[in-house]
Amino acid sequence: MQKELTPDFGDYELIDSGNFEKLERFGRFTTRRPEPQAIWRPSLPEREWLAADASFMRDAKSEERGEWRLRRGTPDRWNVEYELRDKKLRMRLGLTSFKHVGLFPEQAANWDFIYDRCREAGNGGQRPKVLNLFAYTGGATLAARAAGAEVTHVDSVKQVVSWARENMELSGLDGIRWIVEDAMKFVQREVRRGNRYNGIILDPPAYGRGANGEKWILQDSICEMLECCAQLLEKENAFLVLNLYSMGLSSTLARTAVRQAFGEPKTEERGELCFTDRGGKQLPLGVYYRITR
Repeated sequence: MQKELTPDFGDYELIDSGNFEKLERFGRFTTRRPEPQAIWRPSLPEREWLAADASFMRDAKSEERGEWRLRRGTPDRWNVEYELRDKKLRMRLGLTSFKHVGLFPEQAANWDFIYDRCREAGNGGQRPKVLNLFAYTGGATLAARAAGAEVTHVDSVKQVVSWARENMELSGLDGIRWIVEDAMKFVQREVRRGNRYNGIILDPPAYGRGANGEKWILQDSICEMLECCAQLLEKENAFLVLNLYSMGLSSTLARTAVRQAFGEPKTEERGELCFTDRGGKQLPLGVYYRITR
């Protein structure tokens, strides 16, 4: 059964959406940026959108890049906080030339799941081992570490890994293993080494480049990645989280691909990660599929 998930994220709000844009609040500041799935009309008047503290303007020569225009007094980086059970995760936001801000707030619904599964896996007295692939600025990494897990954080971009380390320090955590490498190469090596994990988090982009220029295309590589991860995940007391952001990819597709590689799970959950704006419009922001063994 499919289920839509929306986290309770006090420092984030989807204010409005439409005309392929979204108006958001991160902490004290509001942003306006492109959103390809917001195909409807906005609910709020244009003056509300023009009042955003930071607005992303696309470069006329590029579909992906652009620049931010800031209202007077708006910083280009600031911190937000997420209450994770009895913990607080603190993360630094930054306005990048690719419209991203260093945080995907809808993923907080997965952070809750990861934290709970890690606590359960550690009830026997052993620290669960968690592998976070395509780990970006580390929200899921922080969730697992806050629950007491030994976490390996893998991303191919050195600056992004440094950003994740900064978030770890802001959250009062330590002891995370940082790997700057192509995710596929890393898991292939881990398979050869015979290493095992109690949790694996997969958040692959549609397209990407490894640390040495390796090419990642989701549709071409995801099955091989899942087959490697199936060899790394423990047979019992373990979990997998898979996120897909590419438009047109469904939770049914994710379920089929994971089951082919991992077999029948103990439990499974799937659906979309969403936020609802003030006008009641529900905006899907990614597909998730989660299993336990």
